Amino acid sequence: MSLNQPPEAEVLVLEDLIRADQLMAVRRSMFISVPVSIVLGLISLLVAIRYGLMLAGLTWFLASTLVNLARIALCRFQVRLLRPGDPAEPGNMDPASVSQHLFLQSAIAALSGVVWAFIAVLCAGYTAPQTVFYLTIICGITAGAITAGFAYARMPISYIVPVLLSVAACLVYAGGFDHYALAATVVLYLAALIRGAFESESLFRQSSRLKNEATAMAQSLKAARDAATEAAAEMGYHAAHDALTGLLNRNGLMQAVAALPASGAGHTLMLLDLDGFKSINDAFGHKSGDRVLVEVGRRLRQSLEGEVFIARWGGDEFAALFDSALGEDAMSVVATKLIAAMSIPFASFDAGRIGVSIGVCVSDEPDVDEMLARADAALYRAKSQGRNRFYVFDDDLRNHLEMRRDIERDLAKALSKDVLEVWFQPILGEGGRKLTGLEALVRWNHPRHGWIPPGDLVAVASLSGAAEVLFRYILKDVCAMMQTLRAMGLGHVRVAMNLSPREIVQIAVDELIMTRLTRLDLPASMLEIEITEDSAKDIGSVQGKLAALTSQGVHIAIDDFGVGYSSMSSLRQLHVDRIKIDRSFVKGIAESPDDRNVVQSIISLGKSLALEVVAEGVETQADLKVLRQLGCDAMQGYYLARPMSQREAIEWINRSRSRVQS
Repeated sequence: MSLNQPPEAEVLVLEDLIRADQLMAVRRSMFISVPVSIVLGLISLLVAIRYGLMLAGLTWFLASTLVNLARIALCRFQVRLLRPGDPAEPGNMDPASVSQHLFLQSAIAALSGVVWAFIAVLCAGYTAPQTVFYLTIICGITAGAITAGFAYARMPISYIVPVLLSVAACLVYAGGFDHYALAATVVLYLAALIRGAFESESLFRQSSRLKNEATAMAQSLKAARDAATEAAAEMGYHAAHDALTGLLNRNGLMQAVAALPASGAGHTLMLLDLDGFKSINDAFGHKSGDRVLVEVGRRLRQSLEGEVFIARWGGDEFAALFDSALGEDAMSVVATKLIAAMSIPFASFDAGRIGVSIGVCVSDEPDVDEMLARADAALYRAKSQGRNRFYVFDDDLRNHLEMRRDIERDLAKALSKDVLEVWFQPILGEGGRKLTGLEALVRWNHPRHGWIPPGDLVAVASLSGAAEVLFRYILKDVCAMMQTLRAMGLGHVRVAMNLSPREIVQIAVDELIMTRLTRLDLPASMLEIEITEDSAKDIGSVQGKLAALTSQGVHIAIDDFGVGYSSMSSLRQLHVDRIKIDRSFVKGIAESPDDRNVVQSIISLGKSLALEVVAEGVETQADLKVLRQLGCDAMQGYYLARPMSQREAIEWINRSRSRVQS
């Protein structure tokens, strides 16, 4: 039976199984009772010969034997199966064929009963001296028939009715009180046997029903258990694998790492991040992006062989975990192979549109959290060096990672104790001669690591949930400097503060800035927000807040211009007022014709878009001279003025004003 069948179907199936059990029981009993019947027939023949009835006895015995052989043959004839080739078991038998066999068994039993009814011929209608013997035989075979046919009442009843009725009829025909009484006894005996046959069948059917119900329940439980096991396995698979690529997902890789045995061979983890994938999604849609991810998964499987777990870590990030520590040469070969595999043009996309950056970590122990942190740090370093690069976690990154962990641990306490400082570096116009702005730079003199770079400080704050607290801290000092400048009559000098795309997304920067400016009655035009070129990759997430600020008069500047993703369209969409040339193009410009060409192009672009251009990283007189020759009006760098505390910056401004006046 199936758990999915309706009750009526279950009843029908159960009835078929019971009838099949009855047939099987009947067949088994025939192989026992028929030989006994043949032996009794032979004895009856000998008695007939003893009393001079050889011909009648032989005729009767021959008929009886033929019928018995037919019954044996029928038992050996195979029942039709529902599925040919299956074992001849009750559950595999065709119900119609079972019914036919039961009917034939009853019919041939009736025929056998008719033959045995003619035994009266051998004892003159039960009036001859041998009557006692034949009546004893009749009682034995009829009782035996009921016993042998306990599973299916119709068969023994079909057999005993003609036998016993013939006895009763012969006794009545003989006449006399004794014969009548004996005939009545035979009829009563027949009735008792018939009732016993039905009772036996009822008990057998009940037993068969219980057996089949128990079997069906056991099968149902097994099926349910198998289904549950299969479902659990499927759920486990989906829980550990990415639905799009079929690779392991984050959870699956974590499980794989946890299951790795500690071994002296060590382990290697590679984190891969696709370069240029977001532009595919933006330009061609997410379906195209999904096709790229599937193809990336295929190429990873094809490129990585041996004991390696490959996973889609999330978004456009992938991971490969090797169950051994790869040597420096092997790591380089594998990473280069992966970069080459991703550089092959994807269908429908230009060559070089998609690349990959790889961070590599080698560890002696499968400490998943530590390996991931190290590989992620290496990936970040690789991406900072450009597209299609890989970087192996080294001592320098280890020190940097330890520093960031210490920052994360100590930052909240430092903010609460007002330990951080906001310094200011002048931005000079008129070829580096006149103060036009100040850039606010957060500083922290960590007790262990010394002065912490602003980029690391801001990044850790964003990841640790302290971004808004740090932003408010810097904004407070920036506004204080703006108040001081206005009091000094320098309301035209802008004060710039840096914001990363992550900060803009995480924090309501527009509301916080305008609320504080309004409360302090400060003009929005004195504030400038510096954003990195990375903001141009996801304009939609930052444009609304920046537009709200520019509508109130706040200025927007693009920092580190020339190394990122800015376009003329993004400059207009972000309402940019100023672009700051990345220091990598400015430092050493006096000796680099290529850098001079780049800077000249950026200056020309700024002029064509009516944007102010600032050169960052001016550190020598020679570089300053070249920038002036190229027509760069605004500059910033250590050669002109270093970052200073608020007090030192005010003193520097006063000294500069005195020199100008003198």
